[in-house]
Parts: sequence; structure tokens; C-alpha cells
Amino acid sequence: MSETIIKVENIAKSYILRHQQAEKYTALRDVITHKVKSIFSSAKETDAFRSREEFWALKDISFDVKKGDRIGIIGRNGAGKSTLLKILSRIVEPTKGKISMNGRVASLLEVGTGFHPELTGRENIFLNGSILGMGKREIRQKFDEIVDFAGVEKFLDTPVKRYSSGMYVRLAFAVAAHLEPEILIVDEVLAVGDAEFQNKCLGKMDEVSKSEGRTVLFVSHNMGAINALCNSAILLDKGQIRSMGKTETITGMYFSGSYAEAGEFIIGKSSNDEKVIIEKVTLRDAMNRPQHTFQFGDNIQVEIELDALQEFEKPYLWIGIKNGRGPVTAATAMIDGFRPAKFSKGHNTVKCTFLNVPFMPGQYTIHMGIRAADGLSLISDSKDVAIFSISTILSEIGLNGGLADTLASDSVSPLIPYIWEFEGDQKYSFDIKNYVK
Repeated sequence: MSETIIKVENIAKSYILRHQQAEKYTALRDVITHKVKSIFSSAKETDAFRSREEFWALKDISFDVKKGDRIGIIGRNGAGKSTLLKILSRIVEPTKGKISMNGRVASLLEVGTGFHPELTGRENIFLNGSILGMGKREIRQKFDEIVDFAGVEKFLDTPVKRYSSGMYVRLAFAVAAHLEPEILIVDEVLAVGDAEFQNKCLGKMDEVSKSEGRTVLFVSHNMGAINALCNSAILLDKGQIRSMGKTETITGMYFSGSYAEAGEFIIGKSSNDEKVIIEKVTLRDAMNRPQHTFQFGDNIQVEIELDALQEFEKPYLWIGIKNGRGPVTAATAMIDGFRPAKFSKGHNTVKCTFLNVPFMPGQYTIHMGIRAADGLSLISDSKDVAIFSISTILSEIGLNGGLADTLASDSVSPLIPYIWEFEGDQKYSFDIKNYVK
């Protein structure tokens, strides 16, 4: 039986929010009078001008983590993910509850955490190693690996305050992953790095967990990364654990936003900059039934319901499908040139059907975004919107015996044909074979 390395018991965290009470009219003499009175008044009397609210960022959080586990912590913005990691990292004290941890902890929570800006990259490597309780000899043994992984050898003797955010994150992750903590805690900060470095980090976290028995707690909005790395997940909602269990099940709940029917995913606005809001995504089979599990060779229709805050002429859409290893295929107007005549203000529907998908068995994520007619301005954020699985046993349909099933997770599906359907009876088909001489 695996050793319990983290035990969280009824953790809660509250903050006091102060709100300035609105007044119809405040003259300069009133402000001066109030400031003078506050010198001689108690804090309690001064606070009478403000309202107070107790906000619970976390409520009654309890779970155990075994040695070597890779736990994904997911949830919408404001769910309490970062607060939980800060408590686990001993940066913030809980208001209630108890945490027991057995081992050294290395945390990568936000750009700049754990580094002294005036020190060089070289000095910060030794500083972080010392904080983890390592001696100079141990740190020197890992030094070259850290520098090689981070790719910042030219800037080692430059103060880190002069680093770009990407360089900062690369060095911070390399330090955290290579200095042999028993517990590695990583927040969404990896999103700052480029795609190549993110994949490199995921591979390293997988390696240190599986081969070295270290425990990883990973927060991300990238469900493909969560599915690829984590063996279980926790879904937080408004400071409470909504569910925890098998990763694929929990990420499916994250996409649905509620206990929706299989194949239906409620999305909603993801930022104040969005001018076209993806309200709902439904995955359908050839019989037009909502599904989240398909077979090798099925058609998969992606139906997208949109709410446009204004009219947009000829927007560009793209829909990508990826798995834990990266992109698999895509339908994109940036390549095929097929665009709706317009999005009317209000409700719009777009459909894209991927034909006879030759996907290997496993979990897949649908990622999409929308640009304006100039092809540059994002009018809907690029984000993950749905998840599905292919459950076929390939050997049962005559594909290369048992070898196909054995190698399925390492195989890449080819670019496949698809059909766009836009409002106004616009329908376009794309097949790469028609463009290859």
C-alpha cells in the first residue's frame, strides 16, 4: 500500500473584504474632517465608514495524496485553486483545518516566486537549493542539468530581474524539478512558456513521478495536459471540492460546467474582451445524437452555439482536436478559406463534421477560437471547449492484430476531411487530397 505523503483535513481559508460605502456627495471639508477624526478615533469607529464582508476562498477541503501520485487540480477562475496551492506551499496559513506533509516541497506558483530579483540566475539556483535543504555539493551535481534544461546558459550571470517572463519560468521550473523535492507543486505559470517548453515540462513531471516516485500537484486550464499527466484530479467550484476521481471523468465535468447530458458542454464567457461568446458545444454522432464516446471511423459533428455581442462580417473559425501528445487534426478557415457570411448580433450556430475519423483509442480534447475578418483580432478566446474518447479495440476490427492496440497511444492520426455548415444554408467540404498534386 502506497505511503500517504499529503493529508489535508477540513481546510478553510477566509479573507475580510472591505467596501467603501457610497455617498451621494462628499465635499473636501468632509474628507478633511474625517481624516482628522480618524487620528483620534479607534479603528472600529473609522471602519464605520466602510462595510465588511467575510469571503471564504476555500471551505472544508479534505483529501489524501499517495507517494508518486500525479494530481490535477482544476476549476474555473476564482474556484480556489491557487489559494489551495499557496496553503500547501506554506505561503498562506489556513483559517481552519490541518495539513500533514511528509517530504520537501518545491513550488512554482507564479512568475518570480522563490527568486531574488537582484541575484543572478546562478546565485538563485544555489539559493533555492539551500532553501530545500540541499548542500553545495548536491546542487553542483545537478547544476549542469538545470542550466541545460532551462536553456539560459548565456544569461546565468545576469540578475534575474532582467529576464523575460519566459526565461524566468524556464529557470524556475528547471530548479524546482531537478533539485529533488519529494513534492512538486506547479500552478498555471507554465502557460507563460512556449508550447515546446510546456511539453518539455510535462515530460519532466511525468518522469520524476513515474521513475523517481515523486508526487506532483498540477493546476492548469489545459485539459489535454491534465489528462496526459495526471492519474487523478480534483474539481474545485466556489472554494469547495465538487468532485475528485479518475482524470477523464473529472475533466469531463469541468467542460460541462454542470451535470449536463453526455456530449453537451456549457462554456460561457471566459474574459471581458470576448465579443463572441461560445455558449454551448454539443458533440453528435451520425444519427445526430449527443455523444462523448465514439468508435474508430465514426463521423463526429461539433455543434457550436454562439452569442455575438455585435454583428461580425466573415469571421475566421478554427477547431482543433488534440490528445495528450499534442495536436491531432484541425478544421481551420485560416487554411481552407471557408467562412460564414456573417455572425448576426445574438444567437448563431456553426457545425463542423469530421468524417470517418481514424483516431486511435484514447482521450481527445477539442480546442477552438474565432478571429475577426482581419484574421488577427481575437473575438473569442482560444480555449478547450469539449472532450471525448475513442473506445474501439482496433484488433477486433482487423487492424494489425494486437500491435495496433499496443501502439495506439503513440500513433498519430492523419489529417482528415471535414464539412463546415454555417447559417444561411452555407455548406463547404474540405479534403486535403483535393489540394495535393
